[in-house]
This record gives sequence, C-alpha cells and structure tokens, in this order.
Amino acid sequence: MSVKIDVVRVEIPEGTNVIIGQSHFIKTVEDLYEALASSSTSIKFGIAFCEASGKRLVRWDGNDEELIKIAQKTALAIGAGHTFIVYLKNGFPINVLNRIKSVEEVVRIFAATANPLQVLVAQTDQGRGIIGVVDGFTPLGVEGDAEIKERKEFLRKIGYKR
Repeated sequence: MSVKIDVVRVEIPEGTNVIIGQSHFIKTVEDLYEALASSSTSIKFGIAFCEASGKRLVRWDGNDEELIKIAQKTALAIGAGHTFIVYLKNGFPINVLNRIKSVEEVVRIFAATANPLQVLVAQTDQGRGIIGVVDGFTPLGVEGDAEIKERKEFLRKIGYKR
C-alpha cells in the first residue's frame, strides 16, 4: 500500500471566507444549514459535503447560488470522504464557528479563513483524506510594541474588544 499526497488550492472569492471540516453523517448538510441560517439573517452561504459511502455524492445546500457552486467545486477537488466545505459572505467564521462545532455530526474543523488556502490530501487505494492545511503565509517576524498597539486598536475599532 502506498500514499500519495496532493496539494489542493482552495479558491476563495473576494469578500468570502471558507470553513473546511469533517463530519460523519449524511444529515450534516441540513444541520449545518440550520446552524448557519439561525446565526444571522444577513449571512449568505453555500455548503457541500462529500459522502463517504453509499452513493458517494457531494450533498449540498445553502442560500446563495454562487457560494453553493463554489462549495460543490471545492468538495469535488478535495474529494475526501466526510469532508464539508462552507463558503460565507456577510459574516465571518468567528460568527458561526461555535454553532458549527456544536453540530453533533461535526468531528473537526481544519480551516476557517479568507487567506490563501491549500489542503493537503492523502490518497490511498481506499480513497482520500485531509491530513492538514496551509493557511496563509509563513510569519516574517515577531510583533513588537508598535504591532501590539496596532492589533489592540484594530480589535477595538471593529468592535470585538472594548
């Protein structure tokens, strides 16, 4: 038996975020829809879920056609069983992650980002599985006093700290 590792670049359109995770049951799609829809009336999203047995289809839902289509495309590109992909507009992962994590089928979250994203996928004779992600870029250094001040001011400016 051998393992091949593929790098799948995830397309993230301007103004959107993506959440990639793993779950374990076909009702994931409907439960994620309910979790997202109840988090905000203005949030737009598309969901895709890679079924790992049975018909092995990409199951999908959402309230935005463009985001649904890109979620489906990303799910097919990753092709790992029990993987789900959520694309968001008019909201951020911080607004929905706890709701997503509380969905009883959700096993883990691999990424929640608007940064450039690569998914590392292992391919065996059985199928494909996510082994990790590359989220954004390598650090260029360690923050100093000026950057600490800038970070704190930014969080207060956008309302996450007071």
